[in-house]
Amino acid sequence: MRGWEHFEHQADIGIRGYGPTLEAAFEEAATALVAVIADPARIKRRDEGAEVTSPAPAPEIMLFDWLNGLIYEMDTRRVLFGRFSVRISGSRLTGRAWGEKLDPSRHEPTVEVKAATFNLLEVRRREDGVWVAQCVVDV
Repeated sequence: MRGWEHFEHQADIGIRGYGPTLEAAFEEAATALVAVIADPARIKRRDEGAEVTSPAPAPEIMLFDWLNGLIYEMDTRRVLFGRFSVRISGSRLTGRAWGEKLDPSRHEPTVEVKAATFNLLEVRRREDGVWVAQCVVDV
């Protein structure tokens, strides 16, 4: 089982990714992040790539750093990402994202995500073995 979803929050938007591995859950959380801004299906996965790394003592901090790194790259480079790859080795995350330059007429962005937050930040493995990675993003 692999996928993503949004969940309600009072003023902001909750994002959640889940998958059979921790890395897959982080990749799906990144897709949920982008889906707050625009429909991920409209994003071409070209070579507008970016790499994000996080040496962190806990998976929750890795997720926080991963998502905020993607937000930074999308904002400063004016791109949207549609494909993600995450590798976690010990206490280090290395992630890569591919996408394309933002085209407002085709991507129809709805909101700007300012940051991932510590609000409802959680990384856990459910009893059925599925990994879940979630937090609230500030819009």
